[in-house]
Amino acid sequence: MENGVGLKKSLGLWSIVMLGVGYMTPMVVFDTFGIVSNDTGGHVPTSYILALAAMLFTAASYGKLVKVFPMAGSAYTYTAKTIHPNLGFLVGWSALLDYLFLPMVNALLTKYYFEALFPSVPGWVWVVLFVGLVTLVNVFSVNVSANFNTLLVLFQILVIVIFVGLVIHGLVKGEGTGSIFSIQPFFSSHMHISTLIAGATVLCFSFLGFDAVTTMSEETPNAVKTIPRAIFLTALLGGILFIVASYFTQSFFPDVSKFKSPDSSAPEIALYVGGKLFQAFFLAGTFTGTLASGVASHTSVSRLLYVMGRDNVLPAKYFGYVHPKWRTPVFNVIAVGIISLSAIFFNLETATSLINFGALISFTFVNLCVIVHFVLKNKQHKSLKGIWTYILSPIIGAAFVFILWLNLNIDSFMLGIAWAIIGFCYLMYITKMFKEETPQFKFEEAM
Repeated sequence: MENGVGLKKSLGLWSIVMLGVGYMTPMVVFDTFGIVSNDTGGHVPTSYILALAAMLFTAASYGKLVKVFPMAGSAYTYTAKTIHPNLGFLVGWSALLDYLFLPMVNALLTKYYFEALFPSVPGWVWVVLFVGLVTLVNVFSVNVSANFNTLLVLFQILVIVIFVGLVIHGLVKGEGTGSIFSIQPFFSSHMHISTLIAGATVLCFSFLGFDAVTTMSEETPNAVKTIPRAIFLTALLGGILFIVASYFTQSFFPDVSKFKSPDSSAPEIALYVGGKLFQAFFLAGTFTGTLASGVASHTSVSRLLYVMGRDNVLPAKYFGYVHPKWRTPVFNVIAVGIISLSAIFFNLETATSLINFGALISFTFVNLCVIVHFVLKNKQHKSLKGIWTYILSPIIGAAFVFILWLNLNIDSFMLGIAWAIIGFCYLMYITKMFKEETPQFKFEEAM
């Protein structure tokens, strides 16, 4: 808080959950359906169950740490406080790939949607309009961002509910499996665990965002209780939406033979289920999902930059500044908006690759931090409950994350390593070749 003004504590539990769910984008279930259905032999819901189980272990690790460090820095703060400030900086720097590039990805998706609808309008126009709207919403009170995001998430849920209703109507008429209640989408004699795990590794990336709610810690009254609940509810609610939507989609489309383009099946799914009118409504929901994710991710990254600025690992005059009236990190919000404008020049594959690397770095170190803090430092593992809570649970979470690492695209890895090297060079600069300590914000000052 460079100017002595802190973030405003005004967010409630469900506002935070909606921000997390908005970040995750419920409508993404339809974007990945064709790919995963093909990979799993028609068992997308089962892969979602495995992915949810995997993510809940890491969500539990976030919940444990935020009780100890109710600050807005997420994995950056936890690693700096439990392991070492230098490593914390590098984790935070890598996490910026996840948080910083997701707003750009949403701008890119918006550009693609509207270029298809209005091919005569230059793509950069849609990027500028999208980024301008998201930045403007985030400049003002965090409650404005949260309320706007909640409306967008509720609209997505409405689209999914109507979709399910139309599917049920079709199933009753004999479409797909011909049954509202069927075990087929979950289990069949020809399914293989290896393909289900492969599908789950793709779907785990749909859950990116449950961790972002930790960046709201300093804007939440009684964060020690509220944020852990919000993390769990975000992952669980997102998982339920994904499982329910994928179950009915799989019931209507037992295989991908009906799709002309399984890799981009969402528009065809809407067309076959509800016709052209519903397809237009469905695509509006898809855009709404992109906008909600844009608002939530923009909010989150501006808070991570704020904490790194307050720690003075980034210039505090700008990154640690909070507007005295709006109580938001205005300079960070504007900076993220400017970076998001690079969607005019980036392609989707490169931006997505950077996001995946940053997210996996965060997940890995959060699980490690639980073991370091509760076991190695505080010896809270000397009971069966302690062994499960502070050793086995984070190890299982880390093991699932390791599987995701094995499936990470090589380009994602190489780009992520290059970004990490830049961060390491910057760290050497601010510590004068490690002769000085990395700046850290005193925990008590955030309370």
